Amino acid sequence: MRSIRPTAVRLAAIGLVSALALTACGGEDDPKAADKPSTSQGADTGSDDLPEIPADLTDRLKKHGIDLDEWKKGGWKNWDKDQWLREAEDFVNPVIKDLWKPERMEDAKDPVQTIDTKAASSSDAGVTDPEPASVEAQEENKPYWKHAAPVGKIFFDTPEGAAVCSGTVVKDPNNPGKSNLVWTAGHCVHAGAEGGWYRNIAFIPAYNKDGKSPAELQNAGAQDIAPYGQFWADWVSTSGEWIDGTTAATAGASYEYDYAVLHVQPEQGGKSLEETIGTALPVDFDAPSATEIGTMGAWGYPQAPPFNGVQMFKCLDKPVRLSLTQSAPTMFRIGCTMTAGSSGGGWFHVKPDKKTYLVSNTSIGPAGSAGWLAGPQLGQGAEQLFLQMSEKYGDK
Repeated sequence: MRSIRPTAVRLAAIGLVSALALTACGGEDDPKAADKPSTSQGADTGSDDLPEIPADLTDRLKKHGIDLDEWKKGGWKNWDKDQWLREAEDFVNPVIKDLWKPERMEDAKDPVQTIDTKAASSSDAGVTDPEPASVEAQEENKPYWKHAAPVGKIFFDTPEGAAVCSGTVVKDPNNPGKSNLVWTAGHCVHAGAEGGWYRNIAFIPAYNKDGKSPAELQNAGAQDIAPYGQFWADWVSTSGEWIDGTTAATAGASYEYDYAVLHVQPEQGGKSLEETIGTALPVDFDAPSATEIGTMGAWGYPQAPPFNGVQMFKCLDKPVRLSLTQSAPTMFRIGCTMTAGSSGGGWFHVKPDKKTYLVSNTSIGPAGSAGWLAGPQLGQGAEQLFLQMSEKYGDK
């Protein structure tokens, strides 16, 4: 496996890292000190301090023969095909208080997404540049909330068990300063053509804020594991191409559209996600192509070996092009040793206005030794999905 010289990585990264103003506002040593969720704001949370159940949720569950109480007691574990909701309008994700305890988080595995690019591009369809040189992932500076507060870890349940991905808090154009939107990958929320929506989807920004080892986390408190608390998805959207087009027989057919947006609510309290952590990143749906754009950075929580899934890493590199199908957009590809678990993590770029924007997310890696990651180019379809989420659910 080839490695870029440390000096080359350092020089390429200086501009991006210095411009990534991902610091939570207030400059406090403890993020909770300035941004503790307030139970006095928002909807009446009741004696259990849970968010108000959306008015139509119970009706939507009943439509599919599901009782809300039975769902919370364990009915969600039924993954029978006729009970697995898959259509865009069928997403349901009621909060189950204290479901994501540290021991369940520890057991959550990565949803591996790999592809043999030689097989995928053997027809010479589209444009694929030479594979980039491997770039060693570097752990983010600690505490994570100070250096990369919008980056977090996503937990969810699948038929194979608890799973993990990464995500990024992004700005909501219709709710400035009060965003509850999180960007991630489509395969982190929906199984594609062979399945339906995953369940119990929760986001933890700046997860494991001090970068403790797995052994150290055994005795860590909730403040260390989830410094801003847990945020549950009450609505999720992903592309129709992802929902309908990905099967085991056509691996790679929809990874060019492998993106998703979560609208979340706090498990406790009433503040928005952006207010709680103090920052969010704008999304750029008109980023230059790989041949024109400069250094990109990918952030996430890789879990597959040699990583442990509890520490935040990043890679910085100049992207190249990866084409999987002739009719679909070309993907971005960078050298990076991050593994599964980093899926859904944001890719960032600094524009001439000196602001940092999210321009992609981790989707796939190679079928073999880790050395690169690829993510979709976000165009008109992604923007339309995002704006619909903002307009319809942003102020909920």
